[in-house]
Amino acid sequence: MLCQVDHAHETSPDPVHVDQRITLHGVTWDQYEAVLAMRRESSALRVTYLEGELEIMAPSIDHETLKTRIGRLLEAWAEEMDIPLEGAGSWTVKLAPAERGAEADECYFVGGVLRTDHPDIAIDVAWTRGGIPKLEVWRGLGVPEVWIWEAGALHFHVLRGSRYEESGRSELLPDLDPAVIVGCMAAPTQTAAVRQLRAELRAAREAG
Repeated sequence: MLCQVDHAHETSPDPVHVDQRITLHGVTWDQYEAVLAMRRESSALRVTYLEGELEIMAPSIDHETLKTRIGRLLEAWAEEMDIPLEGAGSWTVKLAPAERGAEADECYFVGGVLRTDHPDIAIDVAWTRGGIPKLEVWRGLGVPEVWIWEAGALHFHVLRGSRYEESGRSELLPDLDPAVIVGCMAAPTQTAAVRQLRAELRAAREAG
């Protein structure tokens, strides 16, 4: 196996703010399973596998706080809108025949029905450049929607047939206004972001 270390980052050279990646080439499915077993249930690392390529990523503090903020906002939105939503965190989704495996930053089931194959929504924060193309992994795993937070914007990718198409909104949660989420992401703290979201939703209900 060949190993490549990736330290690229969009804005800051400070290691504290950089996602650390190791990419291994020529990795078999059994070796991928062995890496997962050695890691056990640690959420500190994200492991992605695509047709012999294996990436191990240690997300930075910035990456982790962003993904937590998005998750808290989505969960608060679902609660305010009375929509059943079940979170599964960074659950490992894998499929041997497709030679794919991945862990989202956050993932969710819509409607309260859990499955064992894949979540309805996978959310990823694009904080560093490079690495295995996650959309291609999610495509092969059949995840209906992938949301990517990148450069201050939320991008929705909807699986239509055998490929993803970018959409202005989620099809699974069509009432979710991405502009509201983006606005709340700029709040000074996660608590303030959730408070802002709830206030905006309640004000909209009262006005309507």
